[in-house]
Amino acid sequence: MDPLMPPPPIRKISLDAPPTVVPVAPIPLASANGNGHHTPGPPASSAPVIERMRCEAVTIAYGPKVAVNRVDLPIRQGEVLAMIGPSGCGKTTLLRSLNRLTELTPSAARGGRITLDGEDVDQLEVTRLRTRVSMVFQQPNPFPMSVFDNVAYALREGGRKRPRKAALIEPVERALTRAGLWNEVKDNLDHPALRLSGGQQQRLCIARALAAQPEVLLMDEPCSALDPLSTTIIEELILELREQIAVVIVTHNLQQAQRVADRVAFMYLGELVEYGSGEQVFNAPRAQRTRDYVGGAFG
Repeated sequence: MDPLMPPPPIRKISLDAPPTVVPVAPIPLASANGNGHHTPGPPASSAPVIERMRCEAVTIAYGPKVAVNRVDLPIRQGEVLAMIGPSGCGKTTLLRSLNRLTELTPSAARGGRITLDGEDVDQLEVTRLRTRVSMVFQQPNPFPMSVFDNVAYALREGGRKRPRKAALIEPVERALTRAGLWNEVKDNLDHPALRLSGGQQQRLCIARALAAQPEVLLMDEPCSALDPLSTTIIEELILELREQIAVVIVTHNLQQAQRVADRVAFMYLGELVEYGSGEQVFNAPRAQRTRDYVGGAFG
């Protein structure tokens, strides 16, 4: 503004009476989820709950640094177990230990016991273990081959004899159907898998994991790189899969955990702070750390 110019006039509003103050309703005390509302969980599963895996005093360290400290945890078919917690709390390390992927890190050491259908996983042949306990990673990782061959790969590698393509058609279709992808790719099975969208690629990876008919499916942030529509499709798929296999998902997305988890394990600094139903953990957590985390005090 030009300093020589006079200031603008001040407008005055005359009131014949004092202003009316609109009463404000009191704000309800916030619940643990931070918004004052009850958080609904996923629809109940109709499948019987069967324990598939169990962690007993599992401790994992990378050199002198303890990443997971004496965790006890059941993993059941008929339920989705969501592991939540801030970055670096040990949840992915624990997830990867369930099919012995953690031991691929040279500095890693594990104590305690992990069982699959009552058998110690350390006593199982590792390739067979990873067939029975399959992993889906954060980023879709289809192989640079056709849609058909991506799914057939698991069947070819898992068999003693290399099956003919004709023998693979039915199980490939079944795996793609279970992953909710068959109707989208059935006319393009010979096309390169890398031409699929990100959400389709992730479902293709799920189909590849399911082709070997695992008992447990491990999912490490499976929707973090996907758009909302693809995320919804995969969340619906997760709820369908729990009827037949045990599903364990690591997620930073608390809303996603609320939508899909029957059971929730909250980890902090390597320790299992709280384990319970999704209903209980998100709406009535017992531990103060859990209340702070699901309420948004830290993340």
